[in-house]
Amino acid sequence: MTNETLAAVQGAKEAGAGEIVVSDSHGNGQNLLIEQFPKDVRIVRAWPRHGGMMAGIDSTFDAALFVGYHASTTNPRGVRAHTFSSAHLARVALNGNAVTEGEFNAAYAGALGVPVVFASGDDAATQELKSRLGNIEIAETKKSLGFHSAETITPEASCERIGAGVKAALHRLPEFKPYVLKTPITLELTFKNYTPAEILSYLRAVQRVDSHTIRFVGKDMAEVDDFVEFVDNYNADLTP
Repeated sequence: MTNETLAAVQGAKEAGAGEIVVSDSHGNGQNLLIEQFPKDVRIVRAWPRHGGMMAGIDSTFDAALFVGYHASTTNPRGVRAHTFSSAHLARVALNGNAVTEGEFNAAYAGALGVPVVFASGDDAATQELKSRLGNIEIAETKKSLGFHSAETITPEASCERIGAGVKAALHRLPEFKPYVLKTPITLELTFKNYTPAEILSYLRAVQRVDSHTIRFVGKDMAEVDDFVEFVDNYNADLTP
C-alpha cells in the first residue's frame, strides 16, 4: 500500500502537483509507512475524524485520487467487496441509489467542487466507479475471481500503472467535473443485524425503513458523513 501510494504521489508530482495530502484510510487508518514519504507530503491518519476517508480535503484542491479501492457490498463481484464495514453493513445508499465507498467519497469531494480523476483497484471496483463518475483514469491491478480470489499483476507492475494513470489524469484535468448530489441528501444504511437499526431509530432524526434499514436526511455531504462516522465508530464501551 505504501509503494502504491508513493507511486501516485510521484505521478502527481511529475504532472506538476504542488501540494499533496494523503488520507490513510484502511483499517485503523495507520497503515502507511510515513517515513518513506517525501517531506512535503502531509498525511492524515487514525480515526475518528470529520470527513472520514476524505479528511484533509477542502475547496482549494484541484483533484482527488483514489488508490486501492474495492467494489461495493451490493456488487456480486469484487475482491473483499464491502462498503465501509464488511462486518456490519449490507447496503449504503445516497438519494435512493446504492453506492460504493468511492462514490460516497466522490460526492463528499464534489460538494467542495473537487473532481475525482483517478482510481485504482480490481476490475469490479474500477468499472463500478467509471459507471458512476464518468471517464476517469483507472489502473486495474487485479481481476476478481471471487470474494477471496483474484488474478493479480505484481506490486511493481501495479505501481507503474498507478503512476502512469495519475499523470494521465492530471494532464486531462480540465475534462473532469465534480460529482455533485442534489441536497438535502438522503442516506440509507442496511445493517446485517437488526439491533443497530432498532436502537438508532430511537434518535428523532432517524427513520427505520425496515427491520435492518434506517434513513437519515442530511443538509449536505458533510452532515451525512458525520452521521456515518458516528454509526461506524460509536461504542458505549469506548475508553480514552
